[in-house]
Amino acid sequence: MNRFTHFELVTDDIEKTAAFYREVFDWRIEKWDGPVEYWLVSAGDASEPGINGGLMQAGGEFSGTINTIEVSDITAAIERVKAHGGQIIADKQAIPGVGFQAYFKDSCGIIVGLHQADASAAME
Repeated sequence: MNRFTHFELVTDDIEKTAAFYREVFDWRIEKWDGPVEYWLVSAGDASEPGINGGLMQAGGEFSGTINTIEVSDITAAIERVKAHGGQIIADKQAIPGVGFQAYFKDSCGIIVGLHQADASAAME
């Protein structure tokens, strides 16, 4: 745990971005069938080193590339982020059937995601 396990490419044009990575790197990119617009990226064979990710719409504080850290207790991780000068920019929210996600800016302004896997996660 506490490793980068997911990336997100934040873009103003999801279709154009998806086409670029499909054509250049042969990535499989498919729209997620969830409650928000999100595209899942399979960036290679799961038996090889690397991580998969997603495409999300730019907006607000979100831009560029965001890497997500898998944690065993997202609530405790959020408290540790705050205690060390980080700022929560998107509080813990459920991703139904997947887990919980939050985003923070570290003490130098880098945006990072936090994820706790939990198949029983549900929207409140």
